[in-house]
Amino acid sequence: MHKLEPYYNWRQLYVASEDKLSPFYGREYSEFYLSKAVYDHYIHPQWDEFGSATLYLKLLYVGYDQNYAIIEFIGEWNDAIYNDIMYLYRNLIEELFLYDIKHFILIGENVLNFHSDTADYYEEWFDNIGDGWIVGLNFRNHVVQEFSDANIDYYIGFKGEFDDFAWRGYLPDNLFEKINNLMIKRLTI
Repeated sequence: MHKLEPYYNWRQLYVASEDKLSPFYGREYSEFYLSKAVYDHYIHPQWDEFGSATLYLKLLYVGYDQNYAIIEFIGEWNDAIYNDIMYLYRNLIEELFLYDIKHFILIGENVLNFHSDTADYYEEWFDNIGDGWIVGLNFRNHVVQEFSDANIDYYIGFKGEFDDFAWRGYLPDNLFEKINNLMIKRLTI
């Protein structure tokens, strides 16, 4: 797992540790020292901690003009034991709300599994985005099923065109526009 880096091809456009509005502003990273782990597996040092013991993320891009954020995840999403959604919501999402971010693209191809608890934080997140949306791209089928079994897919758009989405072929604004158009189609059907 230590070789799985967060997506880096947009670094010339956005770096969360250099964005004064980002909760990760000023963070420094080692390229060689491994200190973060998911259980007994070290992960690449570029991933960001946000309070979870088993889930890490990278804020890949924030489009302040179009009110969106793209977040990539790695690890185990565990609401049952570690209350990961609370940490995600309180330590990142609420910070992004301060800048009117209301569209969230969550990239989950490196999320190994999901353990649910209550849907309270998902519901609060959903209620606070108004006409925005939350989309989960490329989550593994069994992880999407775990979200669905907990009825969290009511709050996060999964499945269909979001299952195997070639997001790396887009620039951030183009990715946002593509996902936004797909969500408009979904919401008007």
